[in-house]
Amino acid sequence: MDSPLPLPVERAIQKLGGDISLARRRRHISQASLAERMGASLSTVRRMEKGDVRVPIHFFARALHVFGEIQALENLLDTAKDDIGLTLMDASLPKRVRAKSGTSGAL
Repeated sequence: MDSPLPLPVERAIQKLGGDISLARRRRHISQASLAERMGASLSTVRRMEKGDVRVPIHFFARALHVFGEIQALENLLDTAKDDIGLTLMDASLPKRVRAKSGTSGAL
């Protein structure tokens, strides 16, 4: 059995669905047209816009692609800018590095 979805996760998906709905309407695109462009069913688009957490993430990605915003998904967790991860990596670095025996230490 699945564990309950954390409330912040549910809220984020609902917000994304609402934002997709707003972006679609601002562009004067019908739900049916968006569904066709995404390769999805009309019911999937409706559920996605309502923030249904059971809609697979690839449909949200397809909608972002239709709107020219797929880079937003690509950059969500940019590891080069992951301050916590980089700090943890740096903290585990050795204090000093010794040359292996039999090597001069020069590169």
